[in-house]
Amino acid sequence: MAFKYAVVLTGSIGTGKSSVAKVLAERRFSIIDADTVAHTILNEQKNAIATMFGEHLLLEHGVDRKALGAIVFTDEKKRKMLEALLHPLIYEHIEYQAKVLDVKQQPYFVDIPLFFETKRYPIEKVLVVYTPKEKQLQRLMQRDNSLTDEAQQRIDTQIDIEEKVKKASYVIDNSGTLAELEQETLRIIEEIQKDFK
Repeated sequence: MAFKYAVVLTGSIGTGKSSVAKVLAERRFSIIDADTVAHTILNEQKNAIATMFGEHLLLEHGVDRKALGAIVFTDEKKRKMLEALLHPLIYEHIEYQAKVLDVKQQPYFVDIPLFFETKRYPIEKVLVVYTPKEKQLQRLMQRDNSLTDEAQQRIDTQIDIEEKVKKASYVIDNSGTLAELEQETLRIIEEIQKDFK
């Protein structure tokens, strides 16, 4: 069975998951990145996406993700259509990578932004990166150079961060500095390693 040694790395948009992933990678943990897999699958499915949402989304090297995002983040029906196409293919790809990593019998991470939203992955241990909502909004606006309404709309497509914290096995509080985030991450690594012994 896949995912025996897996720990989900999740949070919400703008909570600092990428920064935690960087610390984990520096500590030589294997990370399966669902977004990277999704980008690969998205480009492989570019013809299907063009049929569903329009030829204007095709770029020379794949799909215009920003333009596609603008369509699916404002229309739930279209978002569900896209998810129905991509999610089974993404799952298959991630499951294959997980089976390869499970052989090593060491904990590894599966970075899944929408873990709680999709309810697709049978992984028991979940690490949530937490940031208070005001900070989340600020960081997202800064990162994407977006307006308050746009950023809030993207946050609202996901389950509330406070709900995710309640369902977590481990929580990293990313309210402070990068140095504090690193210390929090190292503390959680120790906990995880104990749990897998």
